[in-house]
Amino acid sequence: MAWMAWTWATAGFFAAIALMLIVMTLLAVYRPETPRRGILQFPTTRGDRLFVSLIGTAFIFILWIRITGGDNLWYPVVIAVLYSAAMFRFA
Repeated sequence: MAWMAWTWATAGFFAAIALMLIVMTLLAVYRPETPRRGILQFPTTRGDRLFVSLIGTAFIFILWIRITGGDNLWYPVVIAVLYSAAMFRFA
């Protein structure tokens, strides 16, 4: 593991992703769901909405860093949380 420069932020990020995957797996086992149609106009499950949220969050941060040069990353965090909440509610 010495090949990667681990910091608390990167370790926390990967731990959060692992925790999300564990929670989603447990939800799928104990509370299965049927796909639903939302604003995306195709059937999605919780896992699909999580994937779309993570991809969208990545693009939000990439665009923010491209436009502002990476200043004050709390703004894209708020935007990403709102985007993810909208995806889980309406998609």
